[in-house]
Amino acid sequence: MSKFNWRFQGNEKKYLNEVLEAGFKAGADGAFSTRLESLFSEKYDVGYAIAFNSGTTTMHAALLALGCGPTNEVLTPALTPLMCGLAPHYTGATPVFVDSDPETFLMDPNDLESKITEKTKVILVTHMYGAVCDMDPIISLAKKYNLKILEDCAQCHLGKDAKGRLAGTIGDVGSWSFENSKQLTCGDGGIVTTNDEKLATHIRKLGGLGFKSLTAKSGRVRTDRDKLQNPNWDRFEIVGFNYRMNQMAAAVALAQTERGESFIELRRAMGNGYRSLLKNSSFLKPQKIKDGFFHTFYTFSAKYTGHEQGVSWEDFRKKYISFGGDGIYAASKLLHQEPAFRDNVIGYGDTPIAEDLQKNLMNFTTNQANEQERLIQLEAMQKTLAYFGDI
Repeated sequence: MSKFNWRFQGNEKKYLNEVLEAGFKAGADGAFSTRLESLFSEKYDVGYAIAFNSGTTTMHAALLALGCGPTNEVLTPALTPLMCGLAPHYTGATPVFVDSDPETFLMDPNDLESKITEKTKVILVTHMYGAVCDMDPIISLAKKYNLKILEDCAQCHLGKDAKGRLAGTIGDVGSWSFENSKQLTCGDGGIVTTNDEKLATHIRKLGGLGFKSLTAKSGRVRTDRDKLQNPNWDRFEIVGFNYRMNQMAAAVALAQTERGESFIELRRAMGNGYRSLLKNSSFLKPQKIKDGFFHTFYTFSAKYTGHEQGVSWEDFRKKYISFGGDGIYAASKLLHQEPAFRDNVIGYGDTPIAEDLQKNLMNFTTNQANEQERLIQLEAMQKTLAYFGDI
């Protein structure tokens, strides 16, 4: 078994074989995309789930359905994956970059309010590194200024706030990714959830080429043979995109969703192991978890302060790897620092705290398969801290 095959020991192979045996047509239990949507809706207790081919196209379609266009602005964290800036740009809207809280590393509600203008349409919240944003102040602002909320949960499957609310079910629309690095994966894919039937119908049609036969609950195109074979029948109601998830990906995503809780518990075991080891560290300050919040540790994120003791970020990383650590991943550049945005003057917004965090964050892997693999990482961390006198 290869290093990552342990992730696919559920029904993945069985379901893939069923897709092939059925010739990509719906089997006796229905299309796998439909089964995935049904299970996802059940697990997240939401009315509607729509499967997409990525976690980027989910946000693009959701923002369009929420009314975003060239005259609008979308508030998004500066410290976030590139896709959260690209999706607003794809609609013609302008991304406005919001600063981070220095302890949680998440969107700062105070800076958020300062950047609301008459053009603002949507707040795009990102639950980063497995941590759920404190949504109450964000919801209050959305109500005050009549804004919509899109939650990006690509890094936060099954995360909860102190009220027990699941990330992705608190705002107007939730968006998830099944990309290969994510907590649940099908290679690539995404899913959108909402409790608004009209919104769900619009999102599905946007992702399904605009077929007018699509509904909030159904992605079936060929619902009526007589209509479909009628040369005078109008098929396409709106201009949409081919963003549908294929049945191979849906089969794997379904099997992964069936076992979602077990994947999260493995990541939490690794993340909490790091937290326990670093509770007195002067080199690493872990991402703050607010009381009662359920962190799902897509990665274990911490701000590096070892340079204050004369140890560079890179020297710490090299020593950690030399002791058997998987490696340390830097935070991606802020959206407006990336050439694609900077050189094309896409978006605006000063974010000094996010700029400081981005240069100093260390993200550690949490996708270890078992206790033995976790111990290797913890021992590497312990030896590294001891080597530099931080233990």
